[in-house]
Parts: sequence; structure tokens; C-alpha cells
Amino acid sequence: MKTFRSINPELLPKHFEAETIEKKLDARWESEGTYRFDPSRSREETFVVDTPPPTVSGSLHVGHIFSYTHTDVIARHQRMLGKNIFYPMGWDDNGLPTERRVQNYFNVRADVRTPHEPGLRLEQATAESSKQPPRTVSRPNFIELCHQVTQQDEQVFKGLFRRIGLSVDWSEEYATIDDDSRKLAQLSFLDLYEKGHAYSVKAPTMWDVDFQTAVAQAEVEDRPQAGAFHDIEFGVEGSDARFTIATTRPELLAACVGVTAHPDDERYKGLFGKRAITPLFRAPVPIFPSDLADPTKGTGILMVCTFGDATDVLWWRQQKLPLRQIIGRNGRLMAITFGEPGWESLDASAAQGFYAGLLGKSVKQARTAMVELLRREDGAARPGMGIPLQGEPKPIQREVKFFEKGDQPLEFISTRQWFVRLMDKKEQLLRFGDRVKWHPEHMGSRYRNWTENLQLDWCISRQRYFGVQFPVWYPLDADGNPIHDKPIVATSEQLPVDPTVDVPQGYDASQRDQPNGFTAESDVFDTWFTSSLTPQIASGWELDPERHRKLFPADIRPQSHEIIRTWAFYTIAKAMLHENTIPWKHVLISGWILDPDRKKMSKSKGNVITPMHLLENYGADAVRYWSASARLGTDTAFDEKVFKVGKRLVTKLFNAGKYVLSQTAQEHPITHELDRAFVAKLADVVEAATASYKEFEFAPALANTESFFWASFTDTYLELVKARARGESSGGEEARGSAVAALRLGLNVLLRLFAPVLPYITEEVWSWAFAEETGRKSIHRARWPDARTFAGIEKPANPASFALAEAAQQAINKRKSESGAGVGRAVTRMKLAANAATLAGFEPVREDVLSATRSQGVEVVEKAELADGTFEIVDFELAPAAEKEKAPEPTEA
Repeated sequence: MKTFRSINPELLPKHFEAETIEKKLDARWESEGTYRFDPSRSREETFVVDTPPPTVSGSLHVGHIFSYTHTDVIARHQRMLGKNIFYPMGWDDNGLPTERRVQNYFNVRADVRTPHEPGLRLEQATAESSKQPPRTVSRPNFIELCHQVTQQDEQVFKGLFRRIGLSVDWSEEYATIDDDSRKLAQLSFLDLYEKGHAYSVKAPTMWDVDFQTAVAQAEVEDRPQAGAFHDIEFGVEGSDARFTIATTRPELLAACVGVTAHPDDERYKGLFGKRAITPLFRAPVPIFPSDLADPTKGTGILMVCTFGDATDVLWWRQQKLPLRQIIGRNGRLMAITFGEPGWESLDASAAQGFYAGLLGKSVKQARTAMVELLRREDGAARPGMGIPLQGEPKPIQREVKFFEKGDQPLEFISTRQWFVRLMDKKEQLLRFGDRVKWHPEHMGSRYRNWTENLQLDWCISRQRYFGVQFPVWYPLDADGNPIHDKPIVATSEQLPVDPTVDVPQGYDASQRDQPNGFTAESDVFDTWFTSSLTPQIASGWELDPERHRKLFPADIRPQSHEIIRTWAFYTIAKAMLHENTIPWKHVLISGWILDPDRKKMSKSKGNVITPMHLLENYGADAVRYWSASARLGTDTAFDEKVFKVGKRLVTKLFNAGKYVLSQTAQEHPITHELDRAFVAKLADVVEAATASYKEFEFAPALANTESFFWASFTDTYLELVKARARGESSGGEEARGSAVAALRLGLNVLLRLFAPVLPYITEEVWSWAFAEETGRKSIHRARWPDARTFAGIEKPANPASFALAEAAQQAINKRKSESGAGVGRAVTRMKLAANAATLAGFEPVREDVLSATRSQGVEVVEKAELADGTFEIVDFELAPAAEKEKAPEPTEA
């Protein structure tokens, strides 16, 4: 009769050498194409992951490992279901963070007026050289430096992702600045422009004065800032009336173009239709009612400036007020001339004199200077009114809008930008968002809330250098001025195009920036304009239609919750506008990693932890265990205790694998009652884990599997069947073969259940015997366990057999412990009591329990009052402590 293929544990390392195994398996997986996508298989067989492309701007932190592991666990499970996995990796390397990193890395700044230096190579700035003024380089040189740094960073990122065991198909790498991505982003623009969704206009736009660029509403966050209410007295034209406005932004007084209050506010009803006179600048401005004015805020009446916030923009448009822009793109107050059209004043000379004290100052400096000017009596709205500033400023805390990556408050500045129309599509966007299944489900409400509260069209242009260019030029009139309402848009055949280098059709290079010639659009796309195409970039939309049909829409989009309003929203918008579909079927939202103080880890807060030392100390599997222990959408505290638990699990799997696969026996079917009961319980674990994974809930699947592994497999079953597996029972070879078969089946199934989370240890143990036995060289290409795994194995005669064996074992071991003895101490006499039903069920597993607990002289006693499934030790005697007896074989780490 055939015998089970066993291993010699002496030929294996004593301990699991994580780093050595990780390097060996990573190389093997790559060389054997274990994770390679097969383009020949059908869409029905394929599972597509829209992988988040990490921003290439420095180093990865433990939060990246946390969330990317979640994606990998799901991809690995789907692969074991037999799916053809499309799992690419992209690099998001065209964004403001990248530009800032390059600026700091080389201590440079780009300037479009600086000539290009061919072959320019710079070294990383030292601490000393960083103190010097930045070196100015041309835009092409700056872009070259960006490519240099991002390529270095990408290699580091890739090395870390491979070390953590991501089962990515590395032949499917892309970068959001590579030629294909640039072409697809420009094709996206062409499609939106031709459909009338994209337009260009000069309008007030949220502007970051440090980055010197417009930003979109989705990139804005509110931050609490210290401020103050300044009570400023205004006059009323043609009367002695006066009123006080409480403002937090007195520096905008010169930009005041109107005054408003709520139409039902009795204090100010008599002023509507009249004109207010501003202090200092004595500008007559209209007073009008508005439902948007809050009677309870400040004094209930407020000044409308161009521009303090989005409501000012709305009033400016509704009332057709003049534009008085005083804050420039650099965040400093610009030169203006009172008395000119749009800058009317009852005393232009005095107004100009007051403004001279503000010219060139930053917003913060201008605020301080304005307060001093408002303390002057000659600054009153009209002579005799007294000092305009009524009392001292009253300190408050207020929410101020910032670009999410910026350090200075945003300003509304009128600039020419490109937009995508979304405000007229909110209902459609809501419907498409509802077609996607959100995990956890409540995350869908974040998308809905954002869409419902959308206030502006999507501003897609950025005044940057390292990004995808607009495929646009503008004709120049006879005076050399661009005609913006007649843009020259590239054809699809010209793409990818750089309008600052390439020439539009119908022109030649000599006409660039010449009267009656053309000029290039110098702006680049918002990084989200390209990133929102990640499913299409990976699928080859417009470049390979057949591939696109097979890979789009994707199956899952994993991402974090704070970018639902950007990445998820814009990706849904793009798929809707381009193909009237959704970009993926499921969105999987991961939580944040919190530091010990329960604060989100972020580079800006300086509380991030880089993962390399964790991988070195605990191994990749233990780090992945920590990641996979967290549920989707749940913020998780960083706790090294969990890494230790993961490492202990890996060690236990290693040792359990050595023990089980070293057992020798003739091959027999699983027929013993205890073995069948164990297998039935294992089947329940498989069913529960499969159900969890079906909903992409890997954490409960891991928890259930781990609990069974420790409590039922290693601590109970292994101990119960040891003697029988060694042939030390009355059942002979058939009973022995049944025990070894069940042990091997248990190990085989548990390895597969753990494989998505712990790829290295499971692959290593699998390779010792199961790879050859099953014909599946890699466990990650093995079939996920299901009902077929247990086909042909009869159900136990009593469903409670395993529980009864476990309860009896625990009762005996507890009594040993209470007597001050270890579990390996032999029992020489014992009365084991239980009710009749329990004793009847216990009989088929009795021999295994008594052998495992080394119990002799056992008398079974019926005790009717005991509850079902419980045992009581009535009489008990241990062998003398000095007696030398063979202890059970250790299976602990």
C-alpha cells in the first residue's frame, strides 16, 4: 500500500528565516510568472484591479503598506478562485508634491524665461548648499530633473512593494507622465472639449499663493485659524447715517464693491437701494439685500469684496459688480489707481495715499497695516465721523480654506483657467455613484454628500511645469494678443503633444509668439485629470479597444476615504462623460493609520513611520498580518504588539508544517470519528471565510481562520491524534492512516486559507510536499478550498464529537494545572463524570483523549445533573513527579 510522502524535518532550517525566504520566493514568482496576467482569457474569467498609483514624492510609509496589502489580499484570493488577475502598478509622478520634492532635492526653481541647458546634471543639494538662493533652471531642465528623481523613487517604491509581497504583474507598470498616459489624458480632453464639457474662461478661482497655481474645490480643506472681528464704521451717501460692519478681513477694504444684509433684517431695510461709503478709500458702493446674509453673524451686515470667499464671487456675478482685484498671484497687494474706471472714489488722492501704506505687502502684513490706518480719524468715510475702527479687534477661531498641500490660506483671484462642466450634471453623477457598490456601504454617503454640495465646475488647469500639457494653442492677433475664445486644439493623430515645442497644423515654428502667429497654452492638467483615468490607462482606452473591452470597467477600486471627493469622484465623472458607464463595480475604502495619540499619520505632521525596520524585525508576513487584521474603512492604531502576534503565527505555521509533514503512515481514507469531526469543523471555517471574502471582508476571514488554527488545530487536534498518528492506538494502520490524512488535509486547507495574507510562509510550507502532490507548484495558483475539498469524507456520527473531545481534554488538563502539574504529567487514576448522552458521544473519541492526556486507570461515571457536553473530574491521582516518562512531542514555536 502507498505511504504518505513525508519530509525529514532535520533537513529544514530550525527557524523560519524570513528575509532569505522572501528574496528566494520573490525571485521565483517573477521568473515563473506566477502573477502574470493572461490576455488570452475571457472577461468573465478576469478580475481587474484599479490599483492606486502612489505619489512619487519621497518615501513610502507604513500607511501605504497597510492599504496596499488590503488590495493584495483580495487579488490573491481571487487568483485562488481561478480568476485571471489583472493587477498593474502605476506611479503618480506628475503633481505638486513631486515638483516641491525636486525643488528641495536640487535647490532649484523653474523659470520659463531661462534658456535650456542640454545635458544638465545636478547633484542633490547638501545642507550647506540648501541655504543658498535656489538655482534657476529652464522648464525643460526642470522636467528632466523631475524625471530623474521620480525614476529613482519608483525603484525604491517597487523594491518595498515587492518585499511586502504584492502579487502585482510588474510587466503592467505605468507612470502618469509616460507617453501613453499623456496621450490618453490629452485624448480625454479632446473628447470633453468636442462634447462641450470643457471650456476656458477668465474667472475668480481659488489660488494658492505659494504654489502659484489654481486649485479645485476637491483639493481644498478647512483649517482652524486664529482671527479677529474688526468693527469698521461705514457711511451712507447723501446722509448722516452710519453703520458698522464686523469683518475678519479688513485688508480687503480697498476691494469692497458692495454691502449686503438679509432682506428681513429690520436694522438695515432702510439702507437697501442706497450707496455706502467705505472708510479710507471713500468708495461709493451699492447696498443690496441677500438671503445669503446671516443676520446673526457679526453685525448682520457685511461688505462684498473681490474676492474674500465663494459667496463674494456669487454676489459679484449676481449684482454685476465691478472687479477690484487687489491681491496678486504672489499673495501681495498689487498697484492700483483710484479714480480710474472701476476704482471710483469721492477722494481719489486721499485713497491713493492710504493705499500706498499697503502696496506690496503680504495679506498678513496688509491686515496689520490696515488696522493702524483704521485707527486714524482722517480715514473716516466722511469728515466728522471719527475713527473708523470701533474698539479693539475681537479674537475668534475661524475655519479658513487651504489647498490640501499648501501652507498659506487660499485667495480668490481672477485668472484664465480651463474647467469641466459638472455643476449641471450633479443628478447624473449621483445616479452613477449609486451604481457602484461601496465597501463599507456607508462610504457611499461621502460621495453623495460631496456631489450634492458641489459649488463649482472642475478647474482642470494648473500653473505648473511637471505635468501633462493641454493640447492647445491660441492664435495671436495683429498686436500679438492671444485670442482665447478661438483655441487651436490638436488632432488625435498629433498626440501626445507638447504645445510649447510642437507646432499646430497650418503654422510653422517661426510664427511662435509672433503677431498673427500662435502661442502655446502653458498650463498643464490638474494631476487628478490624469489620475482619474487610471482604469482607462491600464486598459488602453482609445489605444487598444479590444484590450479595453476586456479590462474596463474594472472590478475593484481600492482607495482611502479622504480622496473619495477627488479620485473616486473624478474617476466616476470621467467614465460617465466619456462612455456613459461606471469605471468599476466596487470601491473598497481603507482607513487611516493612527499614531499612539490616535492622530492620523502624515508626512506634514511628522508622525509617519517608515516600514523597513518592521520588515527586518518581524518579516513581511507579520507586517501583512497586522494590515489584514483591520476591517475596511476602519482607522487602525499602530501597535507593534500585533506584529509580534503575526510573527508568532508564522513561526507556529512553520513548526506545525514540519510536524505534520514528518508523519509517516500508509495512505488510508479519513474514517475515524474524531478525524471526521475535525474535518467537519474545518469545512465550516472554509465556508465562513469564503463568505467573508465574497464581501471583500478579509479581516473576519483571517480572524476565524487564525482562531481555528490555534484553538482547534494546534492546541487540540494535533495533541489528540499524536499517539494514533504514531501507530500507538488499537485501531492499527487504518486508524493511523486516518489521523495522518486528516492532519495533512487540515494543514493543506489552513495553508490555503492563510495564503492571501501570509504568502511567504504558506508558499514555503506548501513547497515541502503539497506542490508535488497537487501539481500546483505555487500555493497562490492552487484552488481556494470549497465543498469539493471535503468530497468523499463522511460526516461524523455525532456532530458534537470534536467538541466533546476538546471539553474532556480541557477538563483533565485543567485538573492537572490545579494540582500544580504540567499537561505532560501522567494520570494514574481518575473518574471522569458526565451525563449519559455526553458519555455516549464521548465513547468514539475516548481513546484519543486519554492517550493525549496520558491518562490511565480511568473510570467513566454517569452524573445526570451535569449539563450536556461538560465533564467533571471526581477522583484524580497523578503519577509521581520523579517518574521519568516520555513527554509529548513539542509543536510549539
